[in-house]
Amino acid sequence: MIAMLNSSCSVLSPYIAADSRVDLDKQDILNCAISTSSAAIKANSYYFGHPEWAKNYFESCHRDQIFKSCWQAAMGSWDNKIVVDIGCGPGNLYATLGGKPQLLIGVDISYGALKMAQHIGYTPVLADAHQLPFISHFADVVVLNATLHHCEYMDKVLAEAARLVRPGGILITDHDPQLTAWNFQGLGLWLWSLRLWLYRLIKRGGHTSASEQTWALASEVHHRPGDGVTPELYDKILKPLGFNVKVYPHNHTVGASVLQGHYGKSDKKYRLVQLCSGINPNSPQASLSLMCVATRHT
Repeated sequence: MIAMLNSSCSVLSPYIAADSRVDLDKQDILNCAISTSSAAIKANSYYFGHPEWAKNYFESCHRDQIFKSCWQAAMGSWDNKIVVDIGCGPGNLYATLGGKPQLLIGVDISYGALKMAQHIGYTPVLADAHQLPFISHFADVVVLNATLHHCEYMDKVLAEAARLVRPGGILITDHDPQLTAWNFQGLGLWLWSLRLWLYRLIKRGGHTSASEQTWALASEVHHRPGDGVTPELYDKILKPLGFNVKVYPHNHTVGASVLQGHYGKSDKKYRLVQLCSGINPNSPQASLSLMCVATRHT
C-alpha cells in the first residue's frame, strides 16, 4: 500500500487492507486497482462521470422528503459514526440526509461522480464494489442506495458490503427493483417498451437525449423486466454472515411507514403494465423496490 501522507485521505489509512493495491491522485481521490473492465463498469463509469448527466441525476433522484424520512427511520442518526456509502454516485444520499458522520467514505466506479461527492463532504475511493480495498468489520453503517442493480453480481457485492460492517453495525440497501414487480410479460412488456420515446420527448431526468438514455439503461444491469432483487437474496447472503435481516417492499410513496409494513401505491403507469402482465398491483410482490435493513449480531 502506498503511504497516504499530507492528505485528507490519510484518515483512510487504518481501514485499507494491507494487500490492497491503491494510489492517491492529485485530486485527493484514492484509486484502487480494478481487476476487470466489464460492460457494466464502463457504462456506470461513463454515465455517472458525465458532468451534465450526473448533475441531472443528482438533482432529480432520491432527494425528496419521502425518501429522507424513510432512510432516517431505518438508520437513525449516523452522526459521529464511520459510514461507507457504496455506489455513492455524485453524493445523493448525504446531500439529502445531512448529518455529521465521523468519517463518510464514498465508493464508486465513476471518477467524475466521486469528484462531485468529494465536493459535498465525502472521502472518495475509486473501487469496484465486487472487490473493496478495506479491512473487515470496521464500519458502523454501510449503505447501498440504488446500487446493487448496477452491479453484475449482486450477491457478491452484497456479501462484500456486509464484510465491512462491525458487530452491532447496520447495513441498509434500498431502491433496487423487486423482481416480481418488474416481471412484465405480453401486452404489459410491449407497453413498457413504449415509454422510452416518451421519456426522451418530455426530457425526463436520465432521458434528455438518446445518448443519455442509452448509457443510463446500460448502467442498470438488473433493472429490466424479469430481473431484480428478491427477499431470498438478502436472507441467503446475510443471515449466514451473522445478520438479523428485515426486508421491506415499497413503492417510494409512504416514507417512514415503510418500516411498519406499509408499501404504498405505485404510479398508474406501473399498475397498468402490471395488470397487463398478470401481476396484482395491490400486492407486496408488486412493490417496485425492496429496502433491506440488516443488523450484525456477530
